[in-house]
Amino acid sequence: MGSKLYVGGLPYSVTEQQLTETFGAHGTVASAKIIADKFTGQSRGFGFVEMSSDAEAQAAITALHGSDMGGRTLTVNEAKPMERSGGGGGFGGGGGRGGKRDRW
Repeated sequence: MGSKLYVGGLPYSVTEQQLTETFGAHGTVASAKIIADKFTGQSRGFGFVEMSSDAEAQAAITALHGSDMGGRTLTVNEAKPMERSGGGGGFGGGGGRGGKRDRW
């Protein structure tokens, strides 16, 4: 079990400080990050909290998963490693000779 937690169902108005305080009741919070839309800057309703130990992370999951925060039900579980989904990767097709026409 890792000490990094996924937290879903966050109210859009919650701050990283409030998230730190909420999880701090169950152990030492190393970091708290709310994910925001890159265009509007508004919260996307989820984030990540890193606890100092696996035991503290498990205590936070047990205490907070399914609890209410600002009228929304929290989902708290172990964060999964980020996977990048990709298609063909990189630079697309293209001709054989840099786009120049053969002259023979």
